[in-house]
Amino acid sequence: MRTIAIIPARGGSKRLPQKNIKLLGGIPLIAHSILYAKANSDIINEIYVSTDDDEIKNVALQFGAKVIDRPKSLSGDFEPTVSALKNVLQQIDEEIENIILLQPTNPLRPENLLKDAFKYYQKNQQDSLFTVTRNHQKFGKIEDKKFIPFNYEIGQRSQDLEPLFFENGLLYISKAKLILGDKIISENAFPFVIDSIFDKIDIDTQEDFDYTEYLYNKYIKT
Repeated sequence: MRTIAIIPARGGSKRLPQKNIKLLGGIPLIAHSILYAKANSDIINEIYVSTDDDEIKNVALQFGAKVIDRPKSLSGDFEPTVSALKNVLQQIDEEIENIILLQPTNPLRPENLLKDAFKYYQKNQQDSLFTVTRNHQKFGKIEDKKFIPFNYEIGQRSQDLEPLFFENGLLYISKAKLILGDKIISENAFPFVIDSIFDKIDIDTQEDFDYTEYLYNKYIKT
């Protein structure tokens, strides 16, 4: 049984045009995820990029990934990611067991993240796993011009908050059969907790990109 990485990368970003090939540290954004997958070749058998964009396709091929042309019907703003993953599986003429989803908008990941997560995934026979990070902020909602706390009481210290976690998007691992059933994570998916300087990165705007570039220059660039 084989394990593949899939990197879905549309070309139609509205707020940051062509963000997936925007240079971060001198190489295109999507290349960071391709290179991360290649650095984990002991786990990943093949790397696929799903895209509807010729420029992204050329970059992916240049950095050693295989490309699956994504139909326009699966490339809209509101199309779920799982449809792109499913389309890749339907185009591959071999049996796949595990899918590793690497989102190009989360380009920086802890070096050993995949190895540690995949080891847990296999050892505990999970059908899916995704990374989460503990939240340390005080949330609430506004109703009738009043602020109503959600996860704390007024005056409570941040360090005493009930533990809440957010899905950080750095890594997803799923059984191929789950993807074919239109799901990336199941109800029994394991939340793999990490604490990393990179776990709040999700590039959608120029400000997001600038912040990522700052972290890259501070923690990655040598």
